[in-house]
Order: sequence, then C-alpha cells, then structure tokens
Amino acid sequence: QVHLVESGGGLVQPGGSLRLSCAASGTIGSWYAMGWYRQAPGKQRERVARITPGGRASYGDSVKGRFTISRNTANITVWLQMVSLKPEDTAVYYCTLDRMAGGSWGQGTQVTVSS
Repeated sequence: QVHLVESGGGLVQPGGSLRLSCAASGTIGSWYAMGWYRQAPGKQRERVARITPGGRASYGDSVKGRFTISRNTANITVWLQMVSLKPEDTAVYYCTLDRMAGGSWGQGTQVTVSS
C-alpha cells in the first residue's frame, strides 16, 4: 500500500508564495510520474503539474510560469513551488503518484489565496 502525505498549504495574500511538499511511502516499486491536481469548490478537478523520474515536467495552462514542480527520486518526494498566487488558485491540492501497479492520491492540502 502506498501513502502520500502532503504539507505546506495555508493562507497567503495575492501575489504571495507557498511551497507544497508530498512524500510517498510504502511499497512503491516502479513509478513513472508524480504530480499535483487541485479542486476548487464547485469546479472540476484540474491537473496542475506533473513530473517524471527523469525530471520532465509539464504544467496546466493556468499555472505556467508561476508554479514549478520538482522531485527527489531517492526518497520519492515532490514539491510544488507556487509564486504570484492569485485568488483563483484557491483550492484543495492533491498529490498523485502514477505507478505500473496503479495510481495513488494524497488526502489533499488547502491553499487559500485571499487578502
């Protein structure tokens, strides 16, 4: 069983920054991507960013140029550095891990951007 534990969410003013972390534990085996999704109230879940073990990253259009995803393959940790945050970035952010054995999701961490 795989566990993903997110941290780093909170309340930040517009224009501010936050850094989310996600650590994977358990029987992981081979994995081919880690990433972040988010879901705001009343909206569909949206893919934010994704990264492969080799470091290839991709981003959703709404966060390009503002968010940066990075990873540590030794302890299977992924980070999401968020800058220039906007109120529309407010959502619950979920960490994901894609493996040959299937996908896993974290419990989510709340990010609120408000003055």
